[in-house]
Amino acid sequence: MSHPAPARRLSRRGLLAAAGGVSLAALLAGCGSEDTDTPAASTDSGPWSFVDDRGEKLSADARPARVVAFTGVAAALVDFGVNEQIVGVFGETVRADGSKEPQAGELNVESVEILGNTWGEFNLEKYVGLRPELLVTHMYDPDALWYVPDESKDKIVPLAPVAAITTARVPMTQPIERYAQLAESLGADLSASAVTEAKARFEAAAESVREAVKANPGIKVMACSGSPDLFYVSNPQVSTDLMYFAELGVDLVVPTKLEAGDYFEALSWENAGKFPADLILLDNRGTALQADDLAARPTWAQLPAVAANQITAWDSVPRFSYAGAAPLLENLATAIKGAKKVS
Repeated sequence: MSHPAPARRLSRRGLLAAAGGVSLAALLAGCGSEDTDTPAASTDSGPWSFVDDRGEKLSADARPARVVAFTGVAAALVDFGVNEQIVGVFGETVRADGSKEPQAGELNVESVEILGNTWGEFNLEKYVGLRPELLVTHMYDPDALWYVPDESKDKIVPLAPVAAITTARVPMTQPIERYAQLAESLGADLSASAVTEAKARFEAAAESVREAVKANPGIKVMACSGSPDLFYVSNPQVSTDLMYFAELGVDLVVPTKLEAGDYFEALSWENAGKFPADLILLDNRGTALQADDLAARPTWAQLPAVAANQITAWDSVPRFSYAGAAPLLENLATAIKGAKKVS
């Protein structure tokens, strides 16, 4: 797994080991009872189909009414108007204190089954019990299902149709549009005021970034993530949000010695100052070290942008909806407008 660096260093946990080799048939047999607290499949929508970004045509006799998704995907679908169909999620959803992770957005986390809350966690038995009709997740690399563990992938995939949407090497607007199309296929009304207002806000926010760059030219921006051992500088030629920021005119650092997958350059902390920058976008996930965590590191503190307190939070795995992305653009525009040339 090669996208955002800190997730790469997390150990994958094989939850199936705890099952002691219980067969899939046994799991299915043990989870066959109906669950009346979650919606049943609707038969009034007629046949359903959707072509995902692997080119696979998914089809069913009726619109899927029981959807399980990566948490950020579920939140994006909620933004587009899909609600009751979402019965389960996987990926960082709630923090230790019970609060929601940023990528959970407006998702009601108390109304869904959380199959895993970190990289490598995906409870197969709970998944079977949800009687899923569709699984949806990001695809950062070809055929790689984001947060679906390789160890149990072969047991997860046959249980329901799987939709994968490309979220790398294309500008952010593409996955947003694709999730909108998926939401519409699931019955969402894209002409609803909440959706159209969010899109208008997104478009205005994009324009505000363009204006900020013109009003404050020459600001070099670096998107990065910190771990105890390494400092990761992200590549705007692969990361979909950074690619879109660049399209809007943002001058982003482009790392030169890329790791496998080309997502980032991994620097030792001694070399953290390799790339001059005036503004730092710092990965805000719980798996990454935050500014307070990094304050005691001399090479971090000595970075010109850090010394000038020109650091802003970065959602390195953004929520691919207009509602989710608009605030990211607004915050970026504000940060660029307020930055001074220091590198």
